[in-house]
Amino acid sequence: MDEKTWRQYTGPVLLIASIAFLLAYSWRVVTDADGIVVVIANVVIVVTWILFIVDYLVRFFLAERKWKWFRTHLGDLAITILPVLRLVRLGRVFTRLPGMRRTKAAALRTRILVYGIAAAAILILIASLQVLDVERNAPHATIVSFGDAIWWACVTATTTGFGDFTPVTVVGRVVGVILMFGGVALAGIITATLASWVFERGATAEDEEVDAATKADVHALRDEIAALRALLARQGEERPPGGGALQ
Repeated sequence: MDEKTWRQYTGPVLLIASIAFLLAYSWRVVTDADGIVVVIANVVIVVTWILFIVDYLVRFFLAERKWKWFRTHLGDLAITILPVLRLVRLGRVFTRLPGMRRTKAAALRTRILVYGIAAAAILILIASLQVLDVERNAPHATIVSFGDAIWWACVTATTTGFGDFTPVTVVGRVVGVILMFGGVALAGIITATLASWVFERGATAEDEEVDAATKADVHALRDEIAALRALLARQGEERPPGGGALQ
């Protein structure tokens, strides 16, 4: 069995596993449940994590050039560490909508933008859950509800920083730093995509102007040739039968 065949069999299973991971983790944190509910949620989280670890290791050992495979599949390593990131791949549905792939540049720009926004949304959600999980019962905590955590994550990701909610634990602050860098990366993606779109539109407009000017020149040249042919035809008709010049 090669890696491609393995991925065909395991793809749907891992997608369901990533959804189960997100639901179980969200339920455990948001509800602040205890008892059997926490046990079930933890079992789901551990099992899905094991599935992703096994998938990564199998694909690694199936690769012929393992070091090259490792270097070119860092995204898969990130998904293994945080399985919910696999949901980012669902964004490919939006990259295949009609009118989104007119040119190669437009297709690439669309993929980058869609995947970037999807990754940022998942990062904000996971960061808010993680911060709420570690901050809720900490002394002097200000982030004590899911609403507070979502607000803080959005503010941090956009680098606005109102300061009304701040993490007081080490883990919460580490999550905040990661979220800041994620927000800066998203802003860079949006800016670069917009700049690329503006540049392409400008180049297209210039090409259209050149094409219009070229077509006008061709039409003018065609009219001149037609007029020249008409003049030569008239001159031929005016010549005497003997071919002598007109007096």
